Amino acid sequence: MKLKEKFKSNNNIIYSCKYHVVWCSKYRRKVLVEDVATRLKNLIIEIANSLGANIIELETDNDHIHILVEVDPQFGISKLVRKLKGKTANVLCKEFPHLKSRVPTLWSNSYFVSTAGGAPLSIIKEYITNQQRSEARRSRVRWSNFLAQSK
Repeated sequence: MKLKEKFKSNNNIIYSCKYHVVWCSKYRRKVLVEDVATRLKNLIIEIANSLGANIIELETDNDHIHILVEVDPQFGISKLVRKLKGKTANVLCKEFPHLKSRVPTLWSNSYFVSTAGGAPLSIIKEYITNQQRSEARRSRVRWSNFLAQSK
């Protein structure tokens, strides 16, 4: 896999920040059905794209949504979720007036988020733990190379 395919970049950082996000409708009411669910998915993709985020996977159930998304860490996952929830609620409640009679607000206040992708935690921990030993090993190799060249 090429570096460009694995990582994204902005002016300051190279990153790969993928998140699994889940949030529910208020009171877990089963309002994400048929046309509402279809419109919600389209809105999420449009909004995410406009904010520079990349929706990797997206699916709704009757009362919640799962999203796999990559977002610039300088923008942040919390800001992205806040924008997605706010804008989708606003548009959906205007386009589907029956939602207002089912729930006082479309979304619950909370959401779930977890990082996704990359190496397993155990591998990252091992890599970090071994940094000092790796640096010492590289220093010994550089020193022995220097000594060999100076003979």
